[in-house]
Amino acid sequence: MLQRTDWQIIVVLAEEKNMRRAADRLFVSQPALSQRLQSIEEDWGVPLFIRTKRGLVITPEGEKVAAFAKKVIAQENHLREAIQTSEEDVFGTLKIAVASIAGQYWLPKVLKKFVTRYPLVKISLVTGWSSEIMRHMYEDDSHIGIVRGETKWRGPKIHLFSDSLHLVDTEIASLDELHGSQKPFIQFKSDSTYYQVIQDWWHNHFKKAPERTIVVDQIETCKQMAINGIGYAILPSISLTEKERGIHRIPLKDKNGAPLARDTWLVAHEDALKLKQVKAFVDLLISDESSDGCWL
Repeated sequence: MLQRTDWQIIVVLAEEKNMRRAADRLFVSQPALSQRLQSIEEDWGVPLFIRTKRGLVITPEGEKVAAFAKKVIAQENHLREAIQTSEEDVFGTLKIAVASIAGQYWLPKVLKKFVTRYPLVKISLVTGWSSEIMRHMYEDDSHIGIVRGETKWRGPKIHLFSDSLHLVDTEIASLDELHGSQKPFIQFKSDSTYYQVIQDWWHNHFKKAPERTIVVDQIETCKQMAINGIGYAILPSISLTEKERGIHRIPLKDKNGAPLARDTWLVAHEDALKLKQVKAFVDLLISDESSDGCWL
């Protein structure tokens, strides 16, 4: 009979499709993981993965077993959490999926306050684009999702904060100076909704796209390149602090003259809010000065 760790091995291998990355996530050696997988496949009587030079290819039988393994782990987690909610102390695992920008610039201070107040709670954190965060929520992988931009979530959600968008550069001090500028526009890869906001703004203010563009993977890389005068960037105010001196920050406005901003939302499952550790985290956010505490 398979143990809990075996179910986890199957799920992680199915997600990573790579023995080395799976071993890193599971904190085991590759030989030990390979040997354990062989035992698991012998127990099932069929190969679950095909080994190739490029990695692992999951078999049809493996897909079924991986889906079942995921359900087993989820059911056990729900059972454990239900048992833990009967205790007076706030503990258990708080599973948060957060948009990368919020996770990088906003969440650390919130989590520091939370873990100081509730030291028995374990934090399970996943970051990614907002579309990826919503996928985690729809698949019931996380208790709480923190997303940027508009969301069509039908469950409970709370508006956390809005932060404005600024054009940042060491030389350009007004939008008029963008005309004829040879400096490149530095962009960071982001969710399609954020990209569309920027494209709409640019289209409303300029007749043609920037002549030179540099695309980087991370927002912090984009920010540092702008601070060091390599080009100009459009950044949310959440990523900017008073420490960045010697740069111009030009607030962007929409076609109606209103400040261009991005909203950050917390979305949650109704059942998850019954868990003490989840309720404690949400209550902290509602009472926190950085949140407007508006449930919708």
